[in-house]
Amino acid sequence: MGGLFLCIHGHFYQPPRENPWTGKIEVQPTAAPFHDWNERIFQECYKPNTEAVIIDDAGKVLRRVNNYEYLNFNFGPALFDWISENHPNTYTKIIEADKISVQNHNGHGNAIAQVYNHLIMPLAMRRDKITQVKWGIADFELRFGRKPEGMWLAETACNNATLEVLIGEGIRYTILDPSQALKVRKLNTDRKFLWEDVSDGRINTRMPYRFQSKEKNGEFIDIFFYDGPLSKGIAFDDVVFDSKRLMDKIDSANMKNFEYDQLISMAVDGETFGHHKHFTERTIAYLLSEYALTRGYKVVNYAEYLERSQAEYEVMLNEGPKGEGTAWSCIHGVGRWKENCGCYTGGAQGWNQQWRSPLRNALNQLNFKLGVLFELEGRKYLKDPWTARNEYINVILEKTGTREESFSKFLSGMFLKRLKQSEKITCINLLEMQKYSMLMFTSCGWFFADISGIETQKIIEYAKRAIELGETISGVNLEQDFLDELSKAKSNKRNEIPTDGENKELSADESFINGADIYKSLGDIR
Repeated sequence: MGGLFLCIHGHFYQPPRENPWTGKIEVQPTAAPFHDWNERIFQECYKPNTEAVIIDDAGKVLRRVNNYEYLNFNFGPALFDWISENHPNTYTKIIEADKISVQNHNGHGNAIAQVYNHLIMPLAMRRDKITQVKWGIADFELRFGRKPEGMWLAETACNNATLEVLIGEGIRYTILDPSQALKVRKLNTDRKFLWEDVSDGRINTRMPYRFQSKEKNGEFIDIFFYDGPLSKGIAFDDVVFDSKRLMDKIDSANMKNFEYDQLISMAVDGETFGHHKHFTERTIAYLLSEYALTRGYKVVNYAEYLERSQAEYEVMLNEGPKGEGTAWSCIHGVGRWKENCGCYTGGAQGWNQQWRSPLRNALNQLNFKLGVLFELEGRKYLKDPWTARNEYINVILEKTGTREESFSKFLSGMFLKRLKQSEKITCINLLEMQKYSMLMFTSCGWFFADISGIETQKIIEYAKRAIELGETISGVNLEQDFLDELSKAKSNKRNEIPTDGENKELSADESFINGADIYKSLGDIR
């Protein structure tokens, strides 16, 4: 009989909340009594998971557990940067937990990287995919002091092109939902009839699978498909409030008398543990640090397990409609981030999400034009503007000196000539423009029920900042074309734009607000 192994992955992430003009997070009244949602969730989740208590029947604290020593996990870069700036002690505890996990798991750490700003990778241009992965890797290496073995994809959104980019950047594995697998077969066979259909979530999630590169002969990435029912049980049911109930659920998922090793793994939003479900960080602490061992399970991270039990099967992905990809949170491929597919969160009966398509179209068109502007202007100063963009993450991450000094330090070898101070500022503005051209695709902007939500307002705000920078650099105003398309994105609400603060009156008539109205209500670029 093979061994039993257990891995729980926590995806710790919040959308970026900083004002693009000030770099500060403004007061968010809905997060009261805290200043903003980052602070509220920090107090309910990120910090408690570094010091989760295990108590006895009398309520006496027996010990405290740093859950990051036991969870496979990732942090969104913007969130983790905020924690490092505002709560350095907790940040240090998370970093130290990863170092301890490296020692405990045969050289493999619990932390993995994330695509930088949580955009939906299958819908991104290839050059944006590459930058997102490179930036995610650079951020990870700076913080954890090692190369990442795995990378989390926003919403697990994936297609073949996305995996090819991960392979090209040296990522060893990623984590997907079982519904994203289409077919599997034994490795090292060319007999096509041996492919087995595992669609509709029928894949055996107890082992890793290999995706063979179509672009680079002999190269590959391994994929772990988490246990869907167990993961959904943690996220949406009450099983996570009791260690024994959760352990019983986990135990029911293993194949009894199975002759090979089997991995029972789950993946959920890390905020489940303490924020969505208060005090459940205690359940996870006891389960992973103590109880699982008594039930015959060894707690591992994915990389450690991959070293022990290498993939014996290859997998073919379900690439979704038109090959645009699939994701865990949309049963229509990746429709949730581009059309009125029927998937949404929140809102009232009768609402629709027809605003998603014109929003996506407006941003795609703007991104293309910003790319042309970036290349035309950038080639006046830079040998290769797109390589410079990939390297710009080092400027973003540098915390000492001025932005101009960091720019010269990291990108000096890319200049066509010795730059004047004004030319350096122009180049920085070009690269900042590109940063916002990616931030405006952050997935949360499409996830919820209406375009008036704070998450969508934020990505429109990033687009506005990119337009402003583009005009400052070149004199070209891209605003009107953007607004013409954005005005087609109609809200389900009338008259006023609900914000996280005061509502802003728009008109006296009964017309629905639209994306252009929201744009105009945000920070003034003039």
